[in-house]
Amino acid sequence: MESSNERFIELNRLAEAGDAVRIEKQHKAGKLTARERIAILLDKGTFVEIDKFVIHQCHNFDLDKQQLAGDGIVGGYGKIDGRLVYVYAYDFTVFGGSLSRTNANKIIKLQKLALKMGAPIIALNDSGGARIQEGVSSLAGYGDIFYQNTIASGVIPQISVILGPCAGGACYSPALTDFIFMVKDHSHMFVTGPEVVKTVTHEEVDKEELGGASVHNSTSGVAHFLGENEEDTLMMVRELLAFLPSNNMDDAPRAPYSSNMEPSSIDLDNFIPTDSSKPYDMKELIESVVDGGYFFEIQENFAPNILVGFARIEGKVVGIVANQPAFQAGVLDIDTSDKAARFIRFCDCFSIPIVSFVDVPGFLPGCTQEHGGIIRHGAKIVYAYVEATVPKITVITRKAYGGAYIVMSSKHTGADVNFAYPNAEIAVMGQEGAVNILYKKVSDEEKTKARKEYEEKFSNPYRAAELGYIDEIILPSQTREKLIQALDMTHTKIRANPAKKHGNIPL
Repeated sequence: MESSNERFIELNRLAEAGDAVRIEKQHKAGKLTARERIAILLDKGTFVEIDKFVIHQCHNFDLDKQQLAGDGIVGGYGKIDGRLVYVYAYDFTVFGGSLSRTNANKIIKLQKLALKMGAPIIALNDSGGARIQEGVSSLAGYGDIFYQNTIASGVIPQISVILGPCAGGACYSPALTDFIFMVKDHSHMFVTGPEVVKTVTHEEVDKEELGGASVHNSTSGVAHFLGENEEDTLMMVRELLAFLPSNNMDDAPRAPYSSNMEPSSIDLDNFIPTDSSKPYDMKELIESVVDGGYFFEIQENFAPNILVGFARIEGKVVGIVANQPAFQAGVLDIDTSDKAARFIRFCDCFSIPIVSFVDVPGFLPGCTQEHGGIIRHGAKIVYAYVEATVPKITVITRKAYGGAYIVMSSKHTGADVNFAYPNAEIAVMGQEGAVNILYKKVSDEEKTKARKEYEEKFSNPYRAAELGYIDEIILPSQTREKLIQALDMTHTKIRANPAKKHGNIPL
């Protein structure tokens, strides 16, 4: 007679083994299984599974004759670099990874545990969507997951990894989380699929063109990271978490610092072109002042005229926001506004200091931008910077014109320390535009004289420094030293906004 221990061991083996035929099909599609993904993501041997034997309770369409342990979700907790995290993975080999009321409850249990314990939660998505046989019960499961996503927002980091299909209402859980990872050629997200699009709008479009990883990383801005394959993508998740605190009450992990982590030396004093119309790569400047020259960029392929990401300065994590003169002169537009504002607010949620590098000629002009709501979108950056109570340090490297100067973490929007290089130009606009407005009807000779006068008065940082809007004019080669001093000075910053339920950010 089989003992209870033997029965448990056999049931446990079957639950973990899964259906060999469907697993093979998953592998042939170029995808890993849920358990394989978790094994790669977490530190070896740390995964503890919860609700392994849960089964669905649906009797419609003879579904009660197909009950599999776990019901299409593998979830639990483990460690990444020795730190507690919660994780759940949709198992596409079980009912196509569809969401049932039962496995929604599994996810919600993990979400609540993560919130109680103050640990990040990671979702590995590979699902056909709501389980049709369960009707509104499965839809209710999504709603309850969204609710927990929203309650946990700003309290614990929430990360979504799209490793297959993610369609319909299922998209909104990832959209409510902090960061979305996708895999080239294998990940797809869309609210309505190609067939529905064809029926309603008569557009012929395939799933890659409609909602593939490249589309969401470069065009829509829905996703933040693009991996070449699943292993690469899961390693990127681990790397991101190394910069993040476990919750909003913890500090971000501080890395041990030594002199061999100094950035590579470049001649910063001669790096920025004297001609303000000539581009340069702001990323090179950033890499020359942060530890090890390493900048972990976020949304690299979306709105490249602004850079956002994490780095360390003497081991301390900072969030970096920087205009990118190498792309469209670093101009602000609708997409850059959304990208920067979201990142600024994330840093503020988790007490990560913000360092801003400014070289901005203004906002992108034109009907497309104005009709698309650049006023509303641009206001998001203002709102995000003003609302943020973390240390805010700004370096004006060259141009800072008009409203864009104010928006980009100026003294007026609450920056704690504002530096400018000697070649900085802080003015309402560039000399050409200003002279054309102020001296419309004068001769070319008089315009040339006016340009020279304007340049002497405004194409420098000294007027702003005289008014106290710039705290210190520094040589580019002093940037790292000055950032270290400023971060050290501001690390005890205490500031609270007025008591309120929440503000009304322009969305």
